[in-house]
Amino acid sequence: MIPADLSLLRAPGAPSLSPDGTFAVVARIAPDLETDEYTGQVWRVSVEGSTAPVRLTRGHRDTDPQVSPDGRWVAFLRAEPKGRPQVHLVEAVGGEPVRLTDAPLGAQAPQFSPDGSSLAFLARVPDEGRYVVDGNPAAERPRHITELTYRHDGVGFTHDKRRQLFVVDVPADPEARSLVAEDGTSGSVARQVTSGDVDLSSALWLSDGRHVVVVAARHAGRHQDRRSDVVVIDTAADGDGALHPLTDADAGSTLAVAAAVPTSDGAGLWVLAQDMGPSGRDFVARQTGLFHLPLQTDADGRPAAAGLPQRLTDEEAVDLDPSTVAATPDGVLVGRLERGTVVLDELRADGAARELVGGSVVVHGVSTAAGRAVVTVAGPSTSGDVYAVDLGDGGSRTLTDWSEPLRATGRVREPVEITTTAPDGYPVHGWAVTPDPERFGAGPHPTILMIHGGPFAQYTVALFDEVQTLAGAGYAVVYGNPRGAAGYGGAHGAAIRHAFGTVDTDDVLALLEAALADPALDADRVGVMGGSYGGYLTAWLTTRTDRFAAAVVERGFLDPVSFVGSSDIGWFFGLEYLGDGDTDEDRARVAAQSPMAHVAQVTTPTLVIHSEQDWRCPVEQGQRWFVELKRRGVEAELLLFPGEGHELTRSGRPQHRLVRLEHVLAWWEQQLPVPGRGETA
Repeated sequence: MIPADLSLLRAPGAPSLSPDGTFAVVARIAPDLETDEYTGQVWRVSVEGSTAPVRLTRGHRDTDPQVSPDGRWVAFLRAEPKGRPQVHLVEAVGGEPVRLTDAPLGAQAPQFSPDGSSLAFLARVPDEGRYVVDGNPAAERPRHITELTYRHDGVGFTHDKRRQLFVVDVPADPEARSLVAEDGTSGSVARQVTSGDVDLSSALWLSDGRHVVVVAARHAGRHQDRRSDVVVIDTAADGDGALHPLTDADAGSTLAVAAAVPTSDGAGLWVLAQDMGPSGRDFVARQTGLFHLPLQTDADGRPAAAGLPQRLTDEEAVDLDPSTVAATPDGVLVGRLERGTVVLDELRADGAARELVGGSVVVHGVSTAAGRAVVTVAGPSTSGDVYAVDLGDGGSRTLTDWSEPLRATGRVREPVEITTTAPDGYPVHGWAVTPDPERFGAGPHPTILMIHGGPFAQYTVALFDEVQTLAGAGYAVVYGNPRGAAGYGGAHGAAIRHAFGTVDTDDVLALLEAALADPALDADRVGVMGGSYGGYLTAWLTTRTDRFAAAVVERGFLDPVSFVGSSDIGWFFGLEYLGDGDTDEDRARVAAQSPMAHVAQVTTPTLVIHSEQDWRCPVEQGQRWFVELKRRGVEAELLLFPGEGHELTRSGRPQHRLVRLEHVLAWWEQQLPVPGRGETA
């Protein structure tokens, strides 16, 4: 890839399958370098594959489609240029969409009621005087903060714009075209169901068509821990709008619920959650498991828990993706993290399990109906396509080929798997990507070791624009999942608790050495780069060795001491991951794992990249690293991106992503020039 190929990264979102299983709708989004926004539309895809996919909408950015229970309508979110997403409705056969909402901060996640007569959605509700269109934020009254959790990266302050549940009627007349007028007045008024100082997420209807289940941290200690509950809400006009817990942290539940999906018979919920332990904050390498929660009707006619959630998956071995889940008549489909992949499993109520979509795949969305499933899947040569899966025989077929224009450039290189062992004999797993030999020869090529963030996350086999762009410029790239990563079991993920920079260092260096055994890689010309925790380990390596020609430290976690209180998760992150408490011994342990405490040892030329609005790893972390290097005479540069948060490389403004890639390539060309690049480029 070259940086401009970002516009060819066409990624499908989560699909929605029609009730009869004949077609699916899915949004396809890509970075638009001209408008500097993410643009895309909703497509209708034949599950039989008999016809080519058809574009159903033609808005600026249309996302999150849902097919109505009768298959007649598609609800979706539309955002105009620079605008907020609002719920729209279009007939499934096409036509002019109808706008249903005018939420001041935008709407999220529309879901049809079982009878299709209404839509539930979530929206942030600003406090009076806050976030006024064309207002002056600098003139707003001061924020009065009394709790520890009050902001979130990519969202900003949350305590003054809580996410609430709304319901809006679906119009019976398909010819209606004026539900929301140009002046913003609405003929189909959305009704706010909930209020209060709690954020809601993951809203889905129960089969009675009156109640909705959502996920919320609503317990008394929610600002002190990571727990969250499944709650049920009565959406009726005469309902109380209260959050009635189905799991209850106040009563001792230790779960951090991520998603809850009603079972196909309506008698229970499939719950995806992590167990946070007795403290409610023991989050390190806690794997997401599948739980079953039976339901009953209480004396008030409201759904209630008929017992405690029962974990159905192995807490040590199985880690699930809460964004990839759908009920089937016999159980549930879920995405499972597995050694750099996300495969699709069917887990049945009787305990049986089978893998439906496996291999070199990253599944990231699923919908079921009529004995079928549609799945969105990325892989080594695709940023995402739509698959159809038969739930009977397990057969699957690909319905789209949206990455063909990118592959047609000839600039996509597939990774080669690497397995090796660390000095203590522990297995290490990863990949290497090498440049095109027709453009850059047989090598040896200058090599970049790339380290992922998290740390409890994983590099995957999916097409990765950063790796592809480096390979397209003539660099070999080595990347993998050291101890601390997800996808290899709980013990693997927990191995660096209180031990950052130990066995994880051993693992990434062992992986690099194994890759350098290939003569196509130049063992004498090696750089290192990483972001977030990867920025931590990159900086840490440069405090320990001079073997790297240069480094890129991006959005790094560089000083766990100042991180506490400045990060949106920092008040407990360093204490749980690096230390055990607030004693002198704990403080010494944390300091011993701090790159900043050892910065005087660094001699490696370093490019520091950070975003000015990063509240996960605050910008002071990168600024201080740059200053400490510069004042010690180490070659260093600082690249700051205005208006961006922690997710710059994945969801930042397209032009910022483009410019970042250009700066990274310029840095490596300066520090590790590619032989003959001028002649071959």
